[in-house]
Amino acid sequence: MIKQTGKFYKGLHDGIPVALGYLAVSFTLGIAARKAGITPFQALIASALNNTSAGEFAAFTLIGAGVSYLEIALTTLILNMRYILMSCALSQKVDRNAPFFHRFIMAYDITDEIFGLSIMSDGKLDPKYTYGIIALAAPAWAIGTYLGALSGGIMPAGVLSAMNVALYGMFIAVIVPPAKKDKVIALVIAVSMVSSLLFSTLPGLKSLSSGISVIILTVVISLAAAILFPVEGKKKEVVSCEA
Repeated sequence: MIKQTGKFYKGLHDGIPVALGYLAVSFTLGIAARKAGITPFQALIASALNNTSAGEFAAFTLIGAGVSYLEIALTTLILNMRYILMSCALSQKVDRNAPFFHRFIMAYDITDEIFGLSIMSDGKLDPKYTYGIIALAAPAWAIGTYLGALSGGIMPAGVLSAMNVALYGMFIAVIVPPAKKDKVIALVIAVSMVSSLLFSTLPGLKSLSSGISVIILTVVISLAAAILFPVEGKKKEVVSCEA
């Protein structure tokens, strides 16, 4: 058994800024959900069961576009595949003496930020530390989505339209910093933007649904980038996903 009883409270402390950030971002997500015709309660349940910003934004957008369930499922699966790698990394960080069920509970809410805090914790990862972060972050994400969806139904059209700019602001905040540090990332972003434009304007390609377009572009561009520009560290390590 893990004896560090104070880890949960440390997780709560470290999770405060994560929760505040989630509350703000998910509010915008809620507005997008409302715009897609999703009720505040449905948005609340969606975010309570699926804490993934990119995946949810894509799902709500595709729902609003009226695409098939299969396209929505494939798109969210592809966009969220990075969590497989995060889970593998965390499986090596968790104390082997910890009961196995902890891994299932932690898997419920492995986000970029929660993963970052958990993987950077000193020594072996006490699951209670991650639980502390989740205890604040998960409700904040769901409540923020609910409030955004609720506000989206009562706000004047002009105000709602202005707040939709936050979506683009969040997108820019996500892609610009890494693009400034890495020319390869900047190139991939530029290719993605041009390709997306071509898919929405060229005859034949523009007839594809938005869901299929996202799936094709994501798979093709990410695969090409991985082949042409492989990431090579100074020290290569093989990480398994063993329990």
